[in-house]
Amino acid sequence: MPPAPPAQPPTAPAAPAYGYPQAPAPGSAYGYPQTPPPAQPGYGYPGQPQQGYGYPGQPATQPMAPQGDPGGSGGGRKLNTQATIIVSAVVAVALIVGGGLWYAKGKDGDKKDESKSGSTQGADGGKDGKEGGSTGGGGKEQAPANVTSKVLFQVPQPKVADLVHVDGSWLTDKVYAKSGVNEIVGYDPAKGTQLWKLPLPGAVCAATTHVTSDGKTAIVYEGAKASGEKYARCTEVAVLDLATGKLAWTNSVKEGDRKTMYEEVTIGGGTVATGGTSGGSAWDLATGKLLWQPKITTDQCKDAGYGGGEALVAVRKCGDYDNPTVTIQPLNPKTGAPAASYKMPAGVQYAHIVSTKPLVVAADVGDTAGDGSGISDFFSIDDKTGKLLARIPAPGDKYAADCDSTDVEKCTSVAAGGGKLYIPTEQHDGAGGSGYSGRTNEIMAFDLATGQPVPGKADAGDGSSLYPLRMDGNNVIAFKKPPYDKGSQIVSVDGGSFKQTVLLQNPADTSVRDALSQFGPEYGEIRFNQGKLFMSATSVMKPSTLTSETKYLLIGLGTG
Repeated sequence: MPPAPPAQPPTAPAAPAYGYPQAPAPGSAYGYPQTPPPAQPGYGYPGQPQQGYGYPGQPATQPMAPQGDPGGSGGGRKLNTQATIIVSAVVAVALIVGGGLWYAKGKDGDKKDESKSGSTQGADGGKDGKEGGSTGGGGKEQAPANVTSKVLFQVPQPKVADLVHVDGSWLTDKVYAKSGVNEIVGYDPAKGTQLWKLPLPGAVCAATTHVTSDGKTAIVYEGAKASGEKYARCTEVAVLDLATGKLAWTNSVKEGDRKTMYEEVTIGGGTVATGGTSGGSAWDLATGKLLWQPKITTDQCKDAGYGGGEALVAVRKCGDYDNPTVTIQPLNPKTGAPAASYKMPAGVQYAHIVSTKPLVVAADVGDTAGDGSGISDFFSIDDKTGKLLARIPAPGDKYAADCDSTDVEKCTSVAAGGGKLYIPTEQHDGAGGSGYSGRTNEIMAFDLATGQPVPGKADAGDGSSLYPLRMDGNNVIAFKKPPYDKGSQIVSVDGGSFKQTVLLQNPADTSVRDALSQFGPEYGEIRFNQGKLFMSATSVMKPSTLTSETKYLLIGLGTG
């Protein structure tokens, strides 16, 4: 166990091929699924947030009952492609040694169904990463001499009377910041001491994960309650300076006698863009000047939301609510003018931006995911021309990536970069046989230029599961959920060889494992940087009277 807290509280083994997509019979039924209840409490803004909380620095010591496995084993989800499969020896080999089904290049989504083993193609068969065959490397994360971590500090969940949303956490070299109840707090990442506290008039409603090179990020938060209203509205857009804990600027848009509400925010190309059912707006990141507002047209076209990062991409919806036309539009971030446009296939109600550079979109086409993940297929799009490069089927019973049901930029357990898309498979029986203790999965890669499965995979090993967190150069930073008797890990997966390098080995102590089981890639926020890992909740609720276990807002671990 970690040392006692200070007196004062601080202010891959070989395995059978698995998870390759297979085509259903032509004409499979389509229809949109209802999202199942999340493992963590859902999004909501009920009631007045309650009292604040302290910031103790003691390590996690109280055991927590492990939560049920949210990854699941798949199953129950309908296959999702409309392609027919060529029944031949080639297909049989493909399903055994690493092939699969993909959509080759086609005009405006026209698709060509093929099935190949890909067993003769090397992992670095492309040029400069543009053909999906980039080698690994180029990342900043390196394994320290001693990868064993300890609990640096943790913060218990604040006491609230109802469900309160606490979305948002950011990690830089100098600060870890986390949203709380009507506030954001910055901590020293190593010591847990409070560096700053930013009080807010209401809850943080939305937060981007993007952070600029000078430590700026963006949030949407509740303003003051209007006269006669029971709840505050998510109307205030702000840029937060993570170094100082100050808001660089705050802005809002008034239409008539009420301010516009926002549900999403992102940063891309020097622009802060917000979206929601009431409309979108875009501000200059440096000055807070309102740059543009997309207008709702007579045919009910509007920007549903935006994906950020190196670029800014809009998801635009037109037509009826039940049968919309959804278009992906890379934008000029200063004017909002589309630079290109790709029309999503019929049957898409919501599209999710996985990455803007490369441009990768996830969608549930005609409700074939079947599990509420929001994903039946991934779409690789040329951001200069708007042409489809590849459509990559990701059947829900095979793959474990997830996107929020309606948000444009809230996908987890998926990463794209170096010409490849990385997706984890659902858990399945490992080499050691059936039973929960032997459940495992893999991370698979697909060529973004062709949709072809890339030979090789990153095996989690029996009893463990791997989930991509983000790219690091051409490598993938992944969270490895452990067997019942071991600690979790952060690993770097080489984008060329799939070799795994352990960057952080967390304690196997029961108390630490149980505390960390409150969080996970599927239902919490995970931030890792330079040997430090922070896991936090996205919402808190009134304590249960059925248990006395401590619930945590966040836990930080590191090598020193």
